[in-house]
Amino acid sequence: MPDPDLETAYAIDGPEGARKLYADWAETYDDGFGTTYGYVAPREVARIYRALGVDAPVLDVGAGTGLVAAHLGGLVADALDISPEMLAVAAGKGLYRATIEADLTRVLPLPDGAYGGVISAGTFTHGHVGPEALPELLRVAARDALFVCGTKPDVFDQMGFGSALAGLQASGRITPLRFFDIPIYEAADHPHAADRGLVMTFRKT
Repeated sequence: MPDPDLETAYAIDGPEGARKLYADWAETYDDGFGTTYGYVAPREVARIYRALGVDAPVLDVGAGTGLVAAHLGGLVADALDISPEMLAVAAGKGLYRATIEADLTRVLPLPDGAYGGVISAGTFTHGHVGPEALPELLRVAARDALFVCGTKPDVFDQMGFGSALAGLQASGRITPLRFFDIPIYEAADHPHAADRGLVMTFRKT
C-alpha cells in the first residue's frame, strides 16, 4: 500500500479520518512528506513565534511528529495531537515535556490557563480543524498568551476563521490580529509547491 500524500490529507473529513490517516502515515511522515515535499511551514511558524515572544510553556496543537518543536529553540513545549502514533514518533525525539492525545473538537483534558503560548502548523487546514477549536484553546491559555497559528488563505475564508476571530476580538477575548505570509514548501516540485501560508497571531486578553 503506498504512503498517504497531501491530497489524501486534504480529503479527510473529521476526527476519525484523521486518526486513520496519521496512524498509517506516522512512521514515514518526516521523510515521506516533510523532506520529499519540502515542507517548511513548521519552521516558518516557529520562527514567527520566537520573533514575537518566547512565551512558555507552549502548547503545540496538532503537533504530529514534532516538526514545529524542532525549531522552537528548546522552549518548554507540550505536544497535543489526535494520533497516538504520531505522538509516539514525536516523543522519541525528546522535544516535548509531555504528549497529550486529544481531539481538538472536544473539551481538552487540560486545566484552565496552563500555557503561555499556543502554536500550530498544518492543523487548521482542509479536512482538519476549523475555528470551533479556538474557544477551548483560549481556555487552556494564560492571560496574555501568544497564539501563532498557520492556515491557508482559502481555508481561512472557507472555514469561517475571519468571522470567528472578529467575534473574539469584538468581545474583548483577544487582541487585534496580525497576519504573516509564509512559504509552505521550499525547493519543491509538486502541484502545491507554490502554495502560500497565512499565519494568524494574537494574544489572549
